[in-house]
Amino acid sequence: MEIKFKDTFFDSLKRMIDREKWYWKTWDFFRYDLPRGLKNFWLFRKAVWNYRWWSGHHAVLPLMQKALEDMAVNIERHGHEVESSSSKKVRAMKRAAVIMEYFINDDFIEMAEAELGEIVHHPWEWEPAEKEGYVQLKNNDTPEEKEHNSKVFARAKEIEEQLWAELLRILEGQDYSKFEKAPDELDNNKSWDHWHNQFDGSGLRGWWD
Repeated sequence: MEIKFKDTFFDSLKRMIDREKWYWKTWDFFRYDLPRGLKNFWLFRKAVWNYRWWSGHHAVLPLMQKALEDMAVNIERHGHEVESSSSKKVRAMKRAAVIMEYFINDDFIEMAEAELGEIVHHPWEWEPAEKEGYVQLKNNDTPEEKEHNSKVFARAKEIEEQLWAELLRILEGQDYSKFEKAPDELDNNKSWDHWHNQFDGSGLRGWWD
């Protein structure tokens, strides 16, 4: 069998080769790379300004949160994927960004207080310590108040652990090997629907367009 290439193939190949020349790379830099870079600097300005290497997740999560928010907006507005699956991904991105906000702000005490009532606070009072010349903070909490505060702190820790597990689950995504396989008699479109109905949009590695 003889294989023939149309002229359009060679024209396309020539254009691809030409794009590797220095003048085209210079054009691409000023036309695309530089504007995108400046836009990214502006997008991440607050997260970068407040970044401290010693802050652990408080340093990393603001960068990730801003990236996910930007990805979600652009996939909604300019994405090429079919809406039925992309909308699930966008929903997962937004949920992950919300959870990250909770960790950035350490909102867990407030969330527990919303369920159980506010922590009881008393004005600080000082009393002499056992060691002469020293003072210690006086605990004026009643037994009931101590019990209530302990429940709030315990609930806050529980909420934090639950949300962290949810965040990791969203980022990791589903194990597709555990999806129920489509029956052999289904055509391609119905097989896609069968898979899509089991897909929840999670999985950072699949959030591209």
